[in-house]
Amino acid sequence: MSTRENNDDRIALLQGTLDLLILRTLLLGSCHGQGVARIIQRQSEEAFLVDHGSLYVALQRLEERKWIRAKWGVSDNNRKARFYSLTPKGREQLIEKIGEWRRLTRAMDMILEPGSGLKGEEA
Repeated sequence: MSTRENNDDRIALLQGTLDLLILRTLLLGSCHGQGVARIIQRQSEEAFLVDHGSLYVALQRLEERKWIRAKWGVSDNNRKARFYSLTPKGREQLIEKIGEWRRLTRAMDMILEPGSGLKGEEA
């Protein structure tokens, strides 16, 4: 699925991050699983490659939590596929998870802030 030659350049997803990425992707509208994976990969400029095994486990977990719903449809290539969409409860979770992610990145920025004395650190 990847077009990138060096897989080491990819960023490993932190636990829970995939849920956030899926919820955010579905905010754009209903989509089948492979489409969700492609959107995440494209929007991350190929940095994130979503493993299909992990993706479908996450989609199932989110559906069980009632954060997303699924219904059968036909994909662009005329194949039967499950299309996922965000529920109102999922929208609430998306807002909460975005807040958690912003708090985490703000804390990381405080620790990694330029001027910490590391050689070769970019400003």
